[in-house]
Amino acid sequence: MATSTQVQRIAAFSDGDSGGNPAGVLISERLPDAAEMQRIAADIGFSETAFAAPQDGDWRVRYFSPESEVPFCGHATIALGAALAMQEGDGIFPLALNNARITVEGHRDGDRFSAALQSPPTRTSVMPAPLVDAILDLFGYTVDDLDPRFPVFRIHAGADHLALVLKSREKLAAMHYDLAAGRALMNLAGLVTVVIAWPETDQRFHTRNPFASGGVYEDPATGAGTAAFAAYLRDIGWPHGGAIDVVQGEDMGSRSLLHAEIPAEPGSSIRVSGSARLM
Repeated sequence: MATSTQVQRIAAFSDGDSGGNPAGVLISERLPDAAEMQRIAADIGFSETAFAAPQDGDWRVRYFSPESEVPFCGHATIALGAALAMQEGDGIFPLALNNARITVEGHRDGDRFSAALQSPPTRTSVMPAPLVDAILDLFGYTVDDLDPRFPVFRIHAGADHLALVLKSREKLAAMHYDLAAGRALMNLAGLVTVVIAWPETDQRFHTRNPFASGGVYEDPATGAGTAAFAAYLRDIGWPHGGAIDVVQGEDMGSRSLLHAEIPAEPGSSIRVSGSARLM
């Protein structure tokens, strides 16, 4: 039986030797059963733990937060890329998720690691006004706090998120909400997280990422949300120039850096990359 002591602890999207989002990674010959994976994820206590096992030439991967399974997690995939590079050597590794097939690329340079994932297919849609109002009320924002250049959309890159883009960095820093109320609302709306962003420039965004659906107040780095947000910028015609940089986690004291490459084709995968460090 697998135990939490076998889990590697890796911070994904780190800023050099600091920051990043901690993830658990357990690579084994066979995946534990779902109840055991859920127990281990809860014991680890990170926002997500990735479980991987070889299967028919791929790596079968499942992701668990402390409270539930999630269909895709970007930062845990980056952590898995680092762990696979450490175990298998540098390479591109095919991953079979619950609902998609993707890849993660992992590289090792001494004690430093980098990784890049290709997200599942992307899509976006307008959110109904009553749900937008409820989300704004949850965070204490009003319509006047939103940047009018960015419509409020449901965004998807393997999981559903909501995009809220604010006018000011100060409003982003002031983000707060009640965790229990957030969990209930996000679960009702079918949202894994909310991506709250502020545009420093056309290609550089600061974000925060409440993850109440998984029982986590906020994530310091969110690859899945960044992939979905990048696709959203493409869909609304934002002048992204083919790529964006995202700074996340500053307001938590865990500065994280993410880079997303945005191809022109609607619905296509987003490449999200960053560094990773062993904890």
